Amino acid sequence: MRLYRLGDEGTAVRDIQARLAALGHPSDPDPQGTFGDGTVAAVVAFQKAKGLDADGIVGPDTWRSLYEAGYRFGDRLLFLRRPMMRGEDVAEAQSRLSALGFDSGKIDGIFGPDTERAVLEFQHNRALAEDGKIGPAVVTELQLVTRGEMKKGREAIREREWLRRLPPTVAGARVYLDAGCRTDEESRTAWEAASSAALKLQELGGLPVMSRSVESKLPERVRARRANRLGADIIVAFQLDTEDRNCVFYFASEHSRSEVGEKLAVNIAKRTGGDVEGRANAMLKETRAPAIVVSVPELSGQIGTSVTDGLRDFFAEHSTAEPMGEVSPTP
Repeated sequence: MRLYRLGDEGTAVRDIQARLAALGHPSDPDPQGTFGDGTVAAVVAFQKAKGLDADGIVGPDTWRSLYEAGYRFGDRLLFLRRPMMRGEDVAEAQSRLSALGFDSGKIDGIFGPDTERAVLEFQHNRALAEDGKIGPAVVTELQLVTRGEMKKGREAIREREWLRRLPPTVAGARVYLDAGCRTDEESRTAWEAASSAALKLQELGGLPVMSRSVESKLPERVRARRANRLGADIIVAFQLDTEDRNCVFYFASEHSRSEVGEKLAVNIAKRTGGDVEGRANAMLKETRAPAIVVSVPELSGQIGTSVTDGLRDFFAEHSTAEPMGEVSPTP
């Protein structure tokens, strides 16, 4: 899709304004169909609420998020299909299932095979028709048994188990290095940072995997799916910050957050400087392994080296594994 920004006019802008207003972000005082300062402010507020880059421009990621946010839990029948169903209603269903101990995978708002399995298990447990679909009966039952404040769910338990098994060094870890490519400058400098990180990782015994070649410019969602397909252990992405800030992002949304991702971001931020914040862009939201995004005003080989130092610190600080050759004392 095309980008919609300050100065644009037309029915598409009117639709964007209507969706923003329905979600509590009115575009006043802009006239309907005119993308003025009021609409920019509304878009920025929505982007910040959803963990997106707050640039005030409606591109593919912001439009997709706007569309998905329009569905409330119970508005429609949810089931596994191709392409997979996405939305806030899916994320709420995943969150409720997870809180009850039914593993729906990452709470990403995408109705995939893990979510279908969790629905089937829930239906079997509650003596409901076992079709893997979330219709009125399942919605009512989920709301009934998750009444009140929900506890941390299966995704938190899974992350803690991943951390418990963390080895003391990065040696042998498959680290997926993603070089952003939204612009020519980002493509060049992010590649430099990722390449430097790869060289340092190899020296430490790690197994770096690049998300793209030096000349290619794959969309972020395609690169995220590649990380899943290759079975990455950890994902580190590099991008130029659109707000001229120095940050390390980890996955966080209204329904979930990655505790391991946050710990990893903290270790890397100690080396690169800057803030640690939760975001929900594709590389963080749609990947299965713990992931972080290093977002800085200027990328360089030194940034890549510093990130690798932060990775090494993370393994050393959070590992509970016994060093090779030592024997645990008998209880």
